[in-house]
Amino acid sequence: MQISEHTRIAVIGSGTMGAGIAQLAASAGHPVQLYDISPAATARGLESIARSLQGRVDKGRLTPEAYQATLGRLHAADQLTDLADADIVIEAAAEKLEVKQQLFRALAEICAPQTLLTTNTSSISVTAIASGIAHPGRIAGLHFFNPAPVMKLVEVVKGLDSDSQTIESLCQLAGRWGKTAVRCQSTPGFIVNRVARPYYAEAWRALEEQVAPAAVIDAALRDGARFPMGPLELTDLIGQDVNFAVTCSVFNAFWQERRFLPSLVQQELVLAGKWGRKSQQGVYRWPRQHDELPVVRALPQEAAASLQRQGGPGMWLNGMARLTAHLSQSDLVADVPFLELDEVLVMATNGESAQQLARRYNRPVVVLDLADDYVNTPLVVMAAAATNRPDQTAKAIHFFQQQDKQVLLVADYPGLLAWRTVAMLVNEALDAVQKGVASADDIDVAMRLGVNYPHGPLAWGESLGWQRVLTVLENLQKHYGEERYRPSSLLRERALMEKHYEQ
Repeated sequence: MQISEHTRIAVIGSGTMGAGIAQLAASAGHPVQLYDISPAATARGLESIARSLQGRVDKGRLTPEAYQATLGRLHAADQLTDLADADIVIEAAAEKLEVKQQLFRALAEICAPQTLLTTNTSSISVTAIASGIAHPGRIAGLHFFNPAPVMKLVEVVKGLDSDSQTIESLCQLAGRWGKTAVRCQSTPGFIVNRVARPYYAEAWRALEEQVAPAAVIDAALRDGARFPMGPLELTDLIGQDVNFAVTCSVFNAFWQERRFLPSLVQQELVLAGKWGRKSQQGVYRWPRQHDELPVVRALPQEAAASLQRQGGPGMWLNGMARLTAHLSQSDLVADVPFLELDEVLVMATNGESAQQLARRYNRPVVVLDLADDYVNTPLVVMAAAATNRPDQTAKAIHFFQQQDKQVLLVADYPGLLAWRTVAMLVNEALDAVQKGVASADDIDVAMRLGVNYPHGPLAWGESLGWQRVLTVLENLQKHYGEERYRPSSLLRERALMEKHYEQ
């Protein structure tokens, strides 16, 4: 199908996503029909589009003439049969398989055989939706992200029977609408909702194990690793009910794979109706107040220490990639950046607890949660071995405070907060590559544009070092004795090749 402004678009479902998609299509010049099972809901959807467009006019981003022209291309469909002349149908109805199957069976009878029938589902199998429907090659997923007029990513999802030409046409449509299309297979969660699960799961686990308060966990990921928002505050914005439902859907679709295990703490919030911002209470109270983080006070000058091995504090200002190259590496702490402050060993986490390391090296240890560019992160998260004297831990705290970094001291926790989360994201992305869900490039693009991660997980893993990621996961698996942290075989292969090229 050749896509042009004459391509007729029909959108089913007039909620937030459906109305957003209809607005996007009309803004791109297409004639658009909006249908909902409730005519009153359709009317509300059109009203919300008008308000959204008027907001753009008020901000000077849309001319009054363009506003009127866009509204003129939008029409309410009174019944499903009104969509018979559509060239492309985009379904954005309830996330229930039986509802979608019923809709697509009806559409297959109403619309011409060449009409492309697409679903905006975020987690339901496209193959299952198309099952038993005539001409299944024209059925595919077209997954937009909220808000659809703003977010740049679209996942174009190929079901088992989707034609390659259908996928090409939908990618062309997304490009015409100013979106970046990524292609993926119809597997649970597609790209973003699958690969992103560890971002939430590791935060819930840290909260369950009382490693730190919610605000500290969020700060470690947001300010320490440069994610746009902490995972717990993000679930409050998404809605705890929605986020929990997606996690459960992915968990069950993968036959209860342990790395997707839902959180009992999150379940309690959902059962209590504490869904986040929309209910004024979730992990946090809303409207949100300024977080009071547990500040580690500035320490007296006597806590300063002499820096041994390779030079002074300036070497910590080179960024994570150069940090790895510049800090001392020897048989003492193989393959892990470290420095020595007198008797205190300060090192990046390798997935073991600080106490494990202190016992091995028979000296005080402080571990750091450095998973991103040190220069651009205002926050340093660290944990100390329980056997450290207070003045020994104070040396490390004072050292980083001298570099104008805010220091957060958390409980001694293997892999800390950011590092173990990034390692799990890298591992999940590699598993998706290995199983043919999507290409490495499309996965990285999807995670940067779909959830605004500072790096694609695969580029991030390569930057940090495949062997370091593998070591963290192996140590976490050893500590917990769980399959949850099982490294993917592709990660092992890349770590082996990395060592080969270093020889």
